[in-house]
Amino acid sequence: MSNTIYLILVYTAYFISSVLISFIVNKLFLNFASSLGIRNPDDKIIRWSPQVKPALGGISFYLIFLISLSVYPVLFEQNQALFNKKLLGILASSTLAFLMGLSDDAYNTKPLLKLFVQIGCALILISTGTYISIFTDTIVNYGMTIFWIIGLMNSINMLDNMDGITASVSVTILIGALFIVFVNHDFYNVNILLLIGVAGALIGFLYFNWHPSKIFMGDTGSQFLGLFLGAMGIIYFWNTPDVNGELIQSKQFFVTILTFAIPIIDTTTVTINRLARGSSPFIGGKDHTTHFLFYSGLTEKRIAILYIGICLVSMFFNILIIKYIKDWGYLHITLFSIYFIALFWFLYSPTQKFKKKNNA
Repeated sequence: MSNTIYLILVYTAYFISSVLISFIVNKLFLNFASSLGIRNPDDKIIRWSPQVKPALGGISFYLIFLISLSVYPVLFEQNQALFNKKLLGILASSTLAFLMGLSDDAYNTKPLLKLFVQIGCALILISTGTYISIFTDTIVNYGMTIFWIIGLMNSINMLDNMDGITASVSVTILIGALFIVFVNHDFYNVNILLLIGVAGALIGFLYFNWHPSKIFMGDTGSQFLGLFLGAMGIIYFWNTPDVNGELIQSKQFFVTILTFAIPIIDTTTVTINRLARGSSPFIGGKDHTTHFLFYSGLTEKRIAILYIGICLVSMFFNILIIKYIKDWGYLHITLFSIYFIALFWFLYSPTQKFKKKNNA
């Protein structure tokens, strides 16, 4: 059996196993722990869903993440998993993010404490070698990394406002990272198993989170996902050279913002609108892009499908940028800027048209 066939079989089997494990774990939560992750019902927490549901679906993400780390040394090379400083940094920061999310689901932690923990997660990544490195100034790289990690952890958390949205968007981001792995022929990298495992965990979870959902991922899931996606974003979008082996700042910028377009646009829209009316961006509300699309007449299922479609279109443009555009120039910057601005306006404009219906 050739190495290629062996790898395909191993990764396919592991992906299927991850989906099944996630399905079983979340099924067990529903059957035996219907109150897990449900805060005090008297707490005034603004959620889109009128029903109280278990909010610890994110445990399956972290569990399969740990399984992926454990399985890799068995299937491949031990040293790459056991003595990999960057990998240990991702493990430590992901664990910290997971525990902070778990605490938030249980006790509704203060925003300032969450911010300090998110900064801590970013500093762990930086100290172990995972940081944005497209600028000549190291301090700027570190600052961008901290901003990126904090921003994405909050963006993924804020995006988790309607059934199936965050999990679906996150799966497409992970697929985009796997595409870059494929382009670079880096088939033995330990991160592949992490990407496949977490993607499988999300798909298994989506069975229960698709509208009408039976379970939420909670902050347990969104904080872990935000950190994990942020770290993978640094490795595979910010810092991966193009087809010519060059690291072009503007090119890496567009690859990244197109990949993460939905969480970036949603968070930016919510922040602009809340600041404009004098309210805090950090307090939950029914004023996200998803909610205003619902006010416009789309069903929750169609909104989820629309967001998946947007992510797939953006992924197609990323494939063009990464694999086929060799002579990057101002024309490409203009064209992809127009696409992103059009996408932003498409999702932002309903919030202006229907803002009187905002119940936040």
